[in-house]
Parts: sequence; C-alpha cells; structure tokens
Amino acid sequence: MNHRLLSLAALLASTTSVLASSHMDAPLITLDDAANLTDVYAFVGAAPGNGKYLNLAMSVYPFEDPGIGPNKYNFDDRVAYALHVSTGADVAAGRKTFSYVFLFQTVYKTQATILQSYTGVVQNVNDAAQNLTQSYSVLEIDWRPNGNGVTSLGGGIVPPNNQGRATPHYNQAAGDGPVKDGVATAAQLDTYTAQTVSNLANGIVSWAGQRDDGFYADIGATFDLLSLRNPGHDSQKGFNVHTIVCQVPVARIGGDMQVVGVHASTYRQSIELRTEVMDPIQYGPFVQVGRQGNPLFCEAFVAIQDKDAYNRLTPETDAQRFTGYALQPELAALLNALVFAPNPIPGITTNRTDLAGIFVPDLIKCDLSTPPVRRAGGGATHPTNPDDAGFSRLSVFGGDTVFSALQNAQVAGGWPNGRRFGDDVYDIGVSAVISDLRVNPPVIRIAGDNVNANDVAYNKVMPYAAPPQNGRVHSHD
Repeated sequence: MNHRLLSLAALLASTTSVLASSHMDAPLITLDDAANLTDVYAFVGAAPGNGKYLNLAMSVYPFEDPGIGPNKYNFDDRVAYALHVSTGADVAAGRKTFSYVFLFQTVYKTQATILQSYTGVVQNVNDAAQNLTQSYSVLEIDWRPNGNGVTSLGGGIVPPNNQGRATPHYNQAAGDGPVKDGVATAAQLDTYTAQTVSNLANGIVSWAGQRDDGFYADIGATFDLLSLRNPGHDSQKGFNVHTIVCQVPVARIGGDMQVVGVHASTYRQSIELRTEVMDPIQYGPFVQVGRQGNPLFCEAFVAIQDKDAYNRLTPETDAQRFTGYALQPELAALLNALVFAPNPIPGITTNRTDLAGIFVPDLIKCDLSTPPVRRAGGGATHPTNPDDAGFSRLSVFGGDTVFSALQNAQVAGGWPNGRRFGDDVYDIGVSAVISDLRVNPPVIRIAGDNVNANDVAYNKVMPYAAPPQNGRVHSHD
C-alpha cells in the first residue's frame, strides 16, 4: 500500500482546511489549479451481472488549454483527491460515511530529454513513447463507528493527455482531425481509455485521466452583468480538465433503499519545505484545500466574504453557517434587477426553503432506489451515440423523471437528484431560482443562458466524460 494512504487515513478524521473550490469560485483556489475542483457528479447505474452501483466523479484543473507545450497538465502527486458518500443520518448532518481517496505517483522513463510527456507516437498506455506516466492508489475509508475502517482497493494507471499526432487513438485522421466523439458501448472506447478502466477490490471500478470539460455555460456573459446573448457562448468549449471516476456497488454502502449525499474534497499536507538543492518536501497533517458538492452553490450563492471560509469548513457546518445564502439568494435579486426588470418575479428572494433543501448541507442528494438514470451521448439525433430515449438536459424541468421505490413517486432523472454528465446545471439552477417549489403544485419557470449542449459527445459507458480535446485541432469559439 502507498505509505501516504496510511498517513492520510490517520489524519483525515481531524482534517482542518485553508483554501477554496470550483471552476473559479473562490479567490484562493485560483492559485492552485491541480487541487481546484470544477465539478462533482453522482448518478445511479447498473451492469449485467454486476448489479446496481453509484457512479461518483470529480474534475479538477480548470481551463486546460489542449496541447500546450510541454503537455504537463497532470494530477498532483502532493494532492489527495477524495470522493465522499454520506448515508443515513450522516446526510442531514453533512458527515461523510465513506470516502474514496486517490493518490498519484508520477514517473519519467527518462529525464535526459526535453520531451516531457511523449518521445514518439503513443500506441498503448505506458509504452516506450509515453515518457511521463502517472499511476494511482485508492483507499476506501469507512467512517462508521463499527465499520470496516481503512481498505486498500488497489489502483490504476492514467492514460496520456491528448496532444494530437502523438496520441492518435483519441482523434480523427490520426491526430490531424478533431477529437472523436464519446461512444455508446465499452467495445467502442478508444484504446487509451479502454486500457485504463481498472477493476479494484470489492467490485469497485475506477478511472482517472484527462477529459473534455463537460460543463457548458455562458459564464462570460453571466459575469458581465447577466448580459446574456443568443446564441450563448460556451465558455468551457475546447478546454480539458482532469477527471476521476469511481463506480461503487450500492450493496457496499448500505443498499439502494436510501438517499445518499455526495461531495468531493482535495487535500494538501500543511507544511512544505523548500531548499536550493532538493525538490520540495511535504509533511504534516493533510488540510482541505478544496470542496464541492452541488454545482453553483459557492459560485452563485455564497458571498465573497465567505467563499474561502466555505472551503475551510466541511458540510457539517453548512446548516449553521451558510443556510442564509440559500434562504435569501442574492442571485434571485440580481435576476429580478438585471434580467426581469421592469417586471420582477415576486416572492423569489426570501424564505427559499426549497433552495435550502437542495444546497444545505452542500451534498448532491442521490436517490439510489431508482432504476439506472438516462445518460447523455451526443444529442437526440447523433448518428452513433444518441442520448438515451427520454433524456433531458433540463432533468425534471424537461420532463426527465425516474420512479423512486423509496418515495413511491417520480423524481428528477438528473440534478438535483444526483448529477449526470450532460445535465445543464446552469439552466436547471436558474430555473429553480425563479420557480417556486414551495407550493403544491409548484410554479415552474424555465430560463437559461442559450448554451444547450456540450461541444463533444459524452461516453455512455465508464468513464462517461467525453474524450479530451485534441491539442492539435480544437477551438474555443
């Protein structure tokens, strides 16, 4: 077992924190790309013979410009990346019940070269041409008083980043064309992705590597005084992120007749020693430097004065510290003033108990009793990888629901019941803010940023996120 896993397991129980999180959500985390969480996902899936599982995913390192030389966007060996699941009473309390911690190690085949990542065309993962290779170890921590404690699950290897001709299997025309779309079946996965899906202990499956940034929204116009445009401009178009995906059998976390909570965190050791003659040395307890659960909360609800404090704290403090931001959302007031004036929507700025139910504590709540949710591909009309029938990027606002055996009712097929790759969380979030879910029947109003699709088709199989953009051929326009 990686010795850092044992160290981390001993230290996380009393973790403190110092920084902040998401695409560019809080001031301090913008200085730490490799630990900066961009998105978190949680959704129900199933596989023949393997039963039902909970898909967990997190992405870090916003705005990776593909192909930048040398191609050195990577997971950081000094960061611990963790996906947390809360069950039972831990959901309302914001406590983690299970954690899945990923630690990375970087190796060069040779350092006597300027060619950091590739010395030739990479045909297979970790072949002689892939000079820089990362591997990882995974630790499961069961936080229950009488639980299983710490379990080493094994590990995996990270595929190469997408450079272009150096990584032809990702791309059309042997690297001279754009990235290939995501696929509908495991048999269709590109060589690098297929070779790096890892079967760990206890039925858990993992994958980690570079992916297209699957979040799509006109963030530029949003922060330009909500001056939305039509068509909108996808601010994440053409950029990559680094993504970790983990499939956990629901039987391992208490079965499917429950609603669980999911969030992700990144950690660094508290002290770094630098000298003139050696590489930096890290020691001391691990401290939390990033946190995210639901999309949008830190970015669009929490005020600047508390953004960094949000990530110094765990979800256990959310009810006391951050409920007010959901109950009286400034975003609702801004939408009334800048978008809906001179006819503001009444009643959306105060006592928003419906929004507090989503965001406090800031865990993605996911009903495990539903069938596998519908997945996004490349849109309803994609010739080889269409969205699942009935999938809507707007989730429940688009009529995409699934039956909950636990609640004996139809529930949202996507966020805020879990979150899938392809959920248009910007439009869903804004629609929730201007709707009124406190009354029965709810008052539904739908609005958005006029960006309605990702620029690359998603995979509908593990690891679900779309393949990474080609460093040789991509566009941000």
